[in-house]
Order: sequence, then structure tokens, then C-alpha cells
Amino acid sequence: MILTGPEIVRQRRRGALTIEPFRPLQLNPVSYNYRLGTVLKTHQALVTDTHADHGLDEFEIPECGFVLRPGRVYLGTTAEVIGSSEFVPSLIGRSSLGRLGMFLQYSADLGQVGSCHRWTLEIKVVQPTRVYAGMPAGQVTFWSTAGDALAYRGRFGRLSDATLPSAGLLAPAR
Repeated sequence: MILTGPEIVRQRRRGALTIEPFRPLQLNPVSYNYRLGTVLKTHQALVTDTHADHGLDEFEIPECGFVLRPGRVYLGTTAEVIGSSEFVPSLIGRSSLGRLGMFLQYSADLGQVGSCHRWTLEIKVVQPTRVYAGMPAGQVTFWSTAGDALAYRGRFGRLSDATLPSAGLLAPAR
């Protein structure tokens, strides 16, 4: 079952999910609009090998924006710290960006119960597209689970640019 917008607010207040910072105007009927963070990364190599480690070029998006080019995969992050100890987050791109030929989260849209951080965004464009830090990029939905859930214990469970308290997995709702 998917959480409605009002239920996202209730569960956040209860501490069962985290969206920080939270802006009520970004709330939708069954989702929350996440924004693009300030940093992008792209592979240094023009030819990638699935058996090799690849270096990434990293840069901040300037105030005037940055033009993404076709033929490259860009990695960004959400501006918000997002996660839940009880619900499964799922991130998708905005349909308005898809109609421009910009695609986000096209292969890894499903999160894990217990994972809370700034999410890595996979970004690809079919035509040159200017992006801006802080722009609305997509929606996150939260889904309830059936059966006993195994908490996520991977490397991203406590990673979030030091924005989460070290003693707990999730930041308290504000």
C-alpha cells in the first residue's frame, strides 16, 4: 500500500520516516517532490568496463546551471535526506522532465527499509538540458511492507554527509 500525502506528514511527525528539509509545498497526493542536490558526478572514461573501477569527475552545479549532454550518465543526489525505518521509499523522475528527454532513476528506483540518506540519482538526457541545484527533480513514494521486514544494513544505511545523528539511523522529524 502506498502512503498518501497526509499520511507521509503523519508518519514523518511520528518519526517513522525522514524527509529533511521538509517543505509542505512539495507534498503531493501520494508522494513528495525531491530536489536535485548541488553536486554532479560523471565517469572519467568514455568507455566503461563492468569489471573495472571507474574514476568519477565531480563538480558543483553553478548558480547559472549546468548543461547535461547526451551520451553521458550523470550521478547527482537528492537535496533532501530521505528514508524510513518502516516504509520502502521509491524514487522516480518528474514526468515534466521526462517530456524534455531527461530521465532520472531509470534502473535503481527502489530503496530499502532502514536506509536513510541523500539518494544517488542516475541522470541521462537525450538532448542538451540545463539543470539547476535545488530544482524539483522527481517524486518519492513510501510503501508499506507485508511480512517481516529485514532492515537494510548496507553501506548507505547511515551515510548522509553528517546530517544524521550518529546514535540513530533516522533524523527526528522537525
